[in-house]
Amino acid sequence: MAKRTIKKAVLAYSGGLDTSIILKWLQDEYECEVVTFTADLGQGEEVEPARVKALAMGIKEENIFILDLKEEFVKDFVFPMFRANAIYEGEYLLGTSIARPLISKKQIEIAHETGADAVSHGATGKGNDQVRFELGYLALDPDIAVIAPWREWDLNSRTKLLEYAEKHGIDIDGKGQAKPYSMDANLLHISYEGEWLENPYNEPEHDMWLWSVSPEEAPDEPEYITIGYEKGDPVSINDEEMSPATILTKLNEYGNKHGIGRIDIVENRMVGMKARGCYETPGGTIMLKAHRAIESITLDREEAHMKDELMPKYAKLIYNGLWWSPERRMLQAAIDASQDHVQGEARLKLYKGNVTVVGRKSDVTLYSEEHSTFEADDVYDQKDAEGFIRLNALRFIIEGKKQPERIESLVGSDEVCRIETGKHTVCEKVKRFFGFGNKESGK
Repeated sequence: MAKRTIKKAVLAYSGGLDTSIILKWLQDEYECEVVTFTADLGQGEEVEPARVKALAMGIKEENIFILDLKEEFVKDFVFPMFRANAIYEGEYLLGTSIARPLISKKQIEIAHETGADAVSHGATGKGNDQVRFELGYLALDPDIAVIAPWREWDLNSRTKLLEYAEKHGIDIDGKGQAKPYSMDANLLHISYEGEWLENPYNEPEHDMWLWSVSPEEAPDEPEYITIGYEKGDPVSINDEEMSPATILTKLNEYGNKHGIGRIDIVENRMVGMKARGCYETPGGTIMLKAHRAIESITLDREEAHMKDELMPKYAKLIYNGLWWSPERRMLQAAIDASQDHVQGEARLKLYKGNVTVVGRKSDVTLYSEEHSTFEADDVYDQKDAEGFIRLNALRFIIEGKKQPERIESLVGSDEVCRIETGKHTVCEKVKRFFGFGNKESGK
């Protein structure tokens, strides 16, 4: 297939081996002007060296964009996601997934600013990120051209990449050496995939984890912290107000110190294969516990239950790259509406890999101690429960009277019922409750 005619392309550029090769490949294969975009999402690495490398490869100074996006990342992407308590497949806190829509957004903005007619990324054809990037691009600019080199070139091994780099004089500063794992990091998490981890029975190596001490080596004394919330977002730690990125940075420090936030999972990629990955999400793990603690006393029961029912769908949308979709925005509106009164303070105990909620309070709490107490009270008539229970059981009672044989099959014979409660077995008491099998009543 003939190459498309591209005048200028915005490349998501880290300065590492893969994207440095892509930069040169775009110049050669498409003969186009290249704009580099490097995002600082709190990955913990210097981003300015990417500028030097881009200049060395002939990129004009005005075509090099290095942006500090940490505050925007946490405020506009991480926090909204955590209002939903989003977890993919029961464990993954979506650290990589939630970064992609912001990167896509900035690439499109830079494309419009520089007059570029294409965008490009370094995601492979096997993973989720190619979909996440490109759904973002096309949602924000349906006319933009997308170049995905890994789906076009034949540089399908590290050996070929290194040969290409050497042939074209690309300075990789040792980054071409094989890394033990494929890693992605931002302020929310760091991930590890590949190599030793490709066998899902292999235990992660002790020195793989970069951000946190092992729970065994964490302090022998617990540490207590409090997190303050307003409208579903954390705003303070230990009564000190902080910006969104500062809060997550501080929570990461606490989590790393106490060995919190490590997981080892096999997830279902959207392209159809299973993948084993290990993740460190220290601050996010603490934040999730704290948020649910505040919600537990400020959300109505049905409101909370509905949120929990919506959450898996919401998490799947983010995992599958549909942050910019109308359905995600619709769910977000519902979730955000539930957060108007999610305010207060959660007290947490951090100890050897665990986060335990030990207290929660709010000026708008729905928790009523006078209703919940086991002592005498003047606000609740326990006799009211009988009518409530019988009304909820009415359909069972009708079924038992109209179709006793069906209930009989559920109850079973006395041979099965071994639990004695006073004079009767459980089965006999159940039969009497539903009004059948009672010989004394003559029915």
